Amino acid sequence: MTKTLEVRTIHRIREVDAALWNALTDGRYPHLRHEFLRAMEEFGCLGEAVGWLPCHLIFEDAGRLAAAMPMYLKFNSFGEFVFDWSWANAYERAGLDYYPKLVIASPFTPALGPRVLTAPTYHDDAANCIEAAIAYARAIGVSSCHWLFATDLALLHSPQVLVRQGYQFHWHNRGYDDFEHFLSFLSSKRRKQIRKERREVRAAGVTLRRLCGNELSDEEWGVFYRLYRNTFDRYGNYPAMTAEFFRELGRSMGESVLMVFAERRGEIVAGAFCLIGTDTLYGRYWGCLEYIPSLHFEVCYYQGLEYAIEHGLQCFEPGAQGEHKVSRGFLPAPTWSLHWIADSDFRRAIAHFLEGEKAMVEKYMEELSRQTPFRSDAAG
Repeated sequence: MTKTLEVRTIHRIREVDAALWNALTDGRYPHLRHEFLRAMEEFGCLGEAVGWLPCHLIFEDAGRLAAAMPMYLKFNSFGEFVFDWSWANAYERAGLDYYPKLVIASPFTPALGPRVLTAPTYHDDAANCIEAAIAYARAIGVSSCHWLFATDLALLHSPQVLVRQGYQFHWHNRGYDDFEHFLSFLSSKRRKQIRKERREVRAAGVTLRRLCGNELSDEEWGVFYRLYRNTFDRYGNYPAMTAEFFRELGRSMGESVLMVFAERRGEIVAGAFCLIGTDTLYGRYWGCLEYIPSLHFEVCYYQGLEYAIEHGLQCFEPGAQGEHKVSRGFLPAPTWSLHWIADSDFRRAIAHFLEGEKAMVEKYMEELSRQTPFRSDAAG
């Protein structure tokens, strides 16, 4: 590492200037912005209750911020979307502790992006920053260190870590003029399906509104939070985000928030919360008060696609899982997480597991790719 680059940990991101932190990625990734991570820390989304304790790594050159990692000490695997519960169970059966561990990611956010955030003149220090994170993991005696949904080449090429391949379903903009232009690239069957679903929503008397986060009233944020809670409660999941977290994002980075509201008879009946990056739209949360046929597809996918096309965004990441996305133009895309395992025996066992898992993931993605919704002459 450069001699003048110093490493320290901080337990509150507010200890770093927001503009300096955001400059590390040019603000391209809303889920890595200082405002987003701070809102989670300060408005009840993290902490001991959920097992996410901030301990960010900061790298400085003569007091100037050169690089950083959004890092957390974890006491469970909740909210990561890269599932390693079986690894924890194996550790327990062996009489070892898998928790605590270190996770470098944006909490509760399965969105791609760099995990070693570096200022432009310090890109070559990324590999050394990774070594520093591993040294910190050894020093505090954790079982492992995990970089989730990472796009960093330095991580993918690091001999210290194991690579785990996953997949999501992403949409890519081919220079579409509008939504109908996008539909023209699909097979006749898929075009008819999507048009039918959109007609069902209109026939139900539903109207749609798209707003940026700074355009929502306090009452509308309250309505969305009730929608969000309702969906999580219905499926027995834990709603980690708080009402004040959402309101704070509207105040602090509202231009990077897209809200879609569905209304019927003057009442909001459903909503979707998305984040807007420099060239990518990220679908995050949705909620509804009543079942309306095809409403989920309209609010969560078609409105987002329209927005991406209208604003020239190149990609739409609608979130984790969901094979039903394929027929709507979202194709399988690989994702990667990187794992440093302290115990050499478990490292070998996990490496063997990941090798077999990778083959299955690649086969599955290949099978899904054959189900492309695009016309045969437009599928390239």
